[in-house]
Amino acid sequence: MGKEIAEARYYRKKREQQKLFDLLYVIFRSLLIIGISFIIIYPIIQKIAVAFKDKADIYNPTIYMIPVNFTWENLTMAMSILDYFPMLGKTLVFVVVTTLFTAASCALAGYGFARFNFPGNRILFGVVIITILVPTTTLMLPYYLHFKNFDFLGIIGLFNGKSGVNLINTYWPSIITSATAIGLKAGLFIYIFRQFFKGLPKEIEEAAFIDGAGGIQTFFRIMLPNAIPPMITVVLFCFVWQYNDTFYTTLFMSGMELMSLKVATLPSQADQFIPVLMGYSHSSGFKADPNHVAMVVDTGILLAILPLLALYLVVQRYFVESIERSGIVG
Repeated sequence: MGKEIAEARYYRKKREQQKLFDLLYVIFRSLLIIGISFIIIYPIIQKIAVAFKDKADIYNPTIYMIPVNFTWENLTMAMSILDYFPMLGKTLVFVVVTTLFTAASCALAGYGFARFNFPGNRILFGVVIITILVPTTTLMLPYYLHFKNFDFLGIIGLFNGKSGVNLINTYWPSIITSATAIGLKAGLFIYIFRQFFKGLPKEIEEAAFIDGAGGIQTFFRIMLPNAIPPMITVVLFCFVWQYNDTFYTTLFMSGMELMSLKVATLPSQADQFIPVLMGYSHSSGFKADPNHVAMVVDTGILLAILPLLALYLVVQRYFVESIERSGIVG
């Protein structure tokens, strides 16, 4: 009897210790997640707070995050300097077009590498992988010279005797590179599609071939509808990277009105235009407060990333599912 009571006490003590350990683990895990989440979203929270903070709040040491003097002035100034809505519209049209071209061309290339055995298949795919590793800055000069005197197979020079057409400061370099699967991060997207198509059973295509479908018809009517997960992944990655890209846009379209270029020059433009927006002329010699300029710049950056934040909130569930189903995580 005494032994049974001792065993009962022992097991009750073990259960209590296990409950205490589980509780401490939950607390530790929650604190860790909250801490990491705070580090990640802190810059966004800070920019939101700055966007609605008045100039008078800058020099108030008691104000840390929540503004005391609420104002819309920073938002209106940042929108005026950025010419926000017209430029956002142009940027979205450009990004959507290049994203669709990139997704289509990379899907076709990935399908070819996955399903067709031709001489040099492995070597060419190795070259594709190398393009992921090679820094894009090393390709700057060849890309620039190619589109500075663009002449496809020498056809233009054959007819007019000149060196080619200058496509710099037009949308064409980005459109051409996107449509031919050599654009921004194209090697990674081809790899994603190839791995997905290799994982699909060949019986699907064989059934289509038996029914009389050709290679192109099988791709568009059978394989592509099954490639929704990698398609969503590639479209979202491509959209975000293209929207934020400053390398190709600076190289090919330095004179175009795009959000990434405008944000890159926002500090100098804010310093120049804030006195005008405050009612002072250029000849007055008035200089804007550097801290006020920094507030407007932070607000402009917040406005620039708002479309991406909205996109993520809408499609986050599909994005996570597509990552899991496309096989990227192994």
